[in-house]
Amino acid sequence: MTMATQNSSTLDVGLIWRNSFAQLGRTFYTPLAPQPLPAPYWVSSSRALARELGLDQSWLASPELLEVVSGNRPLAGTQPLASVYSGHQFGQWAGQLGDGRAILLGETADGMEVQLKGSGLTPYSRMGDGRAVLRSSIREFLCSEAMQGLGIPTSRALCVTGSDAPIRRETIETAAVVTRVAPSFVRFGHFEHFSHRGQHVQLKALADYVIGRFYPACRSSDKFAGNAYAALLEAVSERTANMVAQWQAVGFCHGVMNTDNMSILGLTIDYGPFQFLDAYDPGHVCNHSDDQGRYAFNKQPNIAYWNLFCLGQALLPLIEEQELALAALESYKTVFPAALEKLMCAKLGLLDADGDKATDQSAGDRTLIEDILKLLAQDRVDYTIFWRRLSHSSAGTDVEPVRDLFVDRAAADAWLLHYSERLAHIPRGLVTDLMLRTNPKFVLRNHLGELAIQAAKLKDFSQVNTLLMLLESPFEEHPGFEEYASFPPDWAQSISISCSS
Repeated sequence: MTMATQNSSTLDVGLIWRNSFAQLGRTFYTPLAPQPLPAPYWVSSSRALARELGLDQSWLASPELLEVVSGNRPLAGTQPLASVYSGHQFGQWAGQLGDGRAILLGETADGMEVQLKGSGLTPYSRMGDGRAVLRSSIREFLCSEAMQGLGIPTSRALCVTGSDAPIRRETIETAAVVTRVAPSFVRFGHFEHFSHRGQHVQLKALADYVIGRFYPACRSSDKFAGNAYAALLEAVSERTANMVAQWQAVGFCHGVMNTDNMSILGLTIDYGPFQFLDAYDPGHVCNHSDDQGRYAFNKQPNIAYWNLFCLGQALLPLIEEQELALAALESYKTVFPAALEKLMCAKLGLLDADGDKATDQSAGDRTLIEDILKLLAQDRVDYTIFWRRLSHSSAGTDVEPVRDLFVDRAAADAWLLHYSERLAHIPRGLVTDLMLRTNPKFVLRNHLGELAIQAAKLKDFSQVNTLLMLLESPFEEHPGFEEYASFPPDWAQSISISCSS
């Protein structure tokens, strides 16, 4: 892509834009241009995503793009808008919500929506200021690309821009804008909004739009007596089940699984108070705003089902029969545990070259998984480091680095013996290769993000860029960057991440 002629009001970057969401009608959104960000500067950008979008690399760092992604300059062909939705927050109906600080610029010809987060007030901002701060924007940017590197379904982040404009949160911070990219930002809450209001014409239009764009097979499904809306609910349930299984396997805590933060495509969206586990604690609550621990790590699978149940209620006017809706939700209960078990077996290297597992070993493998998770929790073992060290030891090398992680050495030795016996008839090369491709060396730990943020506040973005490089390929060794894969410092426990993060 090359730069095209620009004029005083718009910038033509050579992309063909459309906005299929806007075709749903004005009850779904408010046309709205982003508010300019004063004196913006570059923080970081993802060249990997830029390549996928077809953006010229030289244009990625241009002053022209800086103005566009900071909301200061219209982009030719776009139809910027803020969408309306509702949702349940912390288990309670919250009523109308919406894009309170995000503007959808439009959709590329390849079907990717581009959104500016932190781009100013909208009709749905409620008591907010419509802005995002540098701290949270860096976290979302890095985690979006980190999840992509891990192979977990996610929205993406093209870049972050900052400004010295003051923004009040708990303290005075500075403003930033994240450019987010996804096939769609439609949420469970979009369906809840129109269903709760009894706007069934709009509800049907939204469901038909999502089915037509993303789930066309639902139209021809023989299941559910040809009910495309029940088939949609089942498809979303299965995508969500697979996504949450991947969260649990890698030790990712979302932190605020409200229905308005749940993607209809089964993508991880809205990175606020997230965290990758350090010490393995199944009951860990990463969101300091979550006083009741509703979104604790080990509760995420059940919360996802609860949210899907809310989606099912929202779709019931279209599905019409409650039994069909319940049947559509039922698949979550089988897909999630099966997906998680397969992922955990991969972490242990127990799959063959085709990604399958011998069925006669299933019961024993479940015990192996359950026992190690209990032991990790008992001794508060670092989750990521354990799995990476175990991956290397599977090659038959020194097992001492794994044993050193445990307080209860006798229990660890007993489990390691059981594990080695299970591996006895599997080629070690296959085991090690699978484990090193499954268990990342690098994850976005809270303290790494915090160090990058503190440097960025001083206009030093080198740590952000280093983290991006590592997190884009987290399974590689990256010699010379071992400190980014080491144990968190003691002060990391005092990092407070809340809904304002």
